Amino acid sequence: MTVHPAERTDAERTTGQADAILERQRTRESSARTYARSFPIVPARAQGMTVEGTDGRLYLDCLSGAGTLALGHNHPVVVEAIRRTLDSGAPLHVLDLATPEKDEFTDALFATLPSSFADKARIHFCGPAGTDAVEAAFKLMQTATGRRGLLAFTGAYHGMTAGALAASGGVTTKQPVPGIAADVTRLPYPYSYRCPFGVGGERGAQLSTAYTERLLDDPNGGVVPPAAMVLEAVQGEGGAVPAPDAWLREMRRVTSERDIPLIVDEVQTGVGRTGAFWAVEHSGIVPDAMVMSKAIGGSLPLAVLVYHEDYDGWLPGAHTGTFRGNTLAMATGTATLRYVAKEGLVERAAGVGARMTARLEGLRTELPAIGDVRGRGLMIGVELVDPEAEPDSCGARPVAPRLAAQVRAACLARGLIVELGGRFDSTVRLLPPLIITDQQVEAVLDRLTDAIAAVTAPQLPGVRA
Repeated sequence: MTVHPAERTDAERTTGQADAILERQRTRESSARTYARSFPIVPARAQGMTVEGTDGRLYLDCLSGAGTLALGHNHPVVVEAIRRTLDSGAPLHVLDLATPEKDEFTDALFATLPSSFADKARIHFCGPAGTDAVEAAFKLMQTATGRRGLLAFTGAYHGMTAGALAASGGVTTKQPVPGIAADVTRLPYPYSYRCPFGVGGERGAQLSTAYTERLLDDPNGGVVPPAAMVLEAVQGEGGAVPAPDAWLREMRRVTSERDIPLIVDEVQTGVGRTGAFWAVEHSGIVPDAMVMSKAIGGSLPLAVLVYHEDYDGWLPGAHTGTFRGNTLAMATGTATLRYVAKEGLVERAAGVGARMTARLEGLRTELPAIGDVRGRGLMIGVELVDPEAEPDSCGARPVAPRLAAQVRAACLARGLIVELGGRFDSTVRLLPPLIITDQQVEAVLDRLTDAIAAVTAPQLPGVRA
């Protein structure tokens, strides 16, 4: 029977609208779109951690704009900052001119930085994305040192522009671009579960340090003195892999002794995400430069590079960008930075993250497809594996990308948005906003557990499909 449009229910009409929007997106947007492929939904409204689709379905958002939304969607302090700025008549686009909003943002940002870094720091406002700030960091250090090459790590992700992509670890996105990584020396990141040296744990991190030192000091090692080393204290897209604090201190020592500037990419780890305002604080290291974006803009586009004043050798106009002066983003960024500090959300991220990680770790016996649980604060990775395969020398079983994709889909069907990352996209990543409630924590864990169990139960010995 054919139903006349006027006779359709509201749910049917909104579902039809969503389908039409998704179809137009498929036919009009580029094939490079990513999240739209994983989440065939059309968000209509959002508040805090909750996203509502045009069909009325509600979702708990554990992606948070890939870590951008420290306060979740449309937080009152962010909305108020936008309204106040608009009502003030402030110019919304000012290139790199000084404004009260920029001055206030810089004050708020520097107040969150370790004093040993902030006291002699300079800030450069970059284009709107983290990759722009990464490019600026590379250019800054190449200018300051007169060198060209970079040291970067396996599993890294620094962005999609040429230099940032070259320093990133992913092979698939680099293969179509000839010669893109010619000036990058790749070093082993201490990923304990899949240790590049096959030993794991503290010993794996020690071997990473020894390898780095010997390679740099070997006159036949093939490494020309580099302009900088770039690393993430916790690899985000690499699968929520935290670097051991002792290893980070060793990298700081290695670079300092050889006069190699150290750049730490805090694009995803910053603003309390890891249970410290900045991830470098866990280890106590002081880098030469920090790259920041995502959460510092309070949900709006903003990226900055903060670095030691000794490296400030740029000529005027050496690195510019049309959208450096995003007044609204500076206002929302200031509001977010101050709210996170005032409300103790850094400490909450540490405590809630530890509880979530402990509960997920406890599920490994019940759900053997969970190979590894790791992360720091509210930056958590659950690596899914083939539970029936033989483990390697580190105890790691083979990755299970198809299983991970099924779990992601099962989560979405249960009203939970999670994304994948890590090697072969086999790690379910949890990046909830710092304002997540205890009730939402339980809901996230329950839905994720149920999704993994539903997908893997038919594969477990003695369990019928």
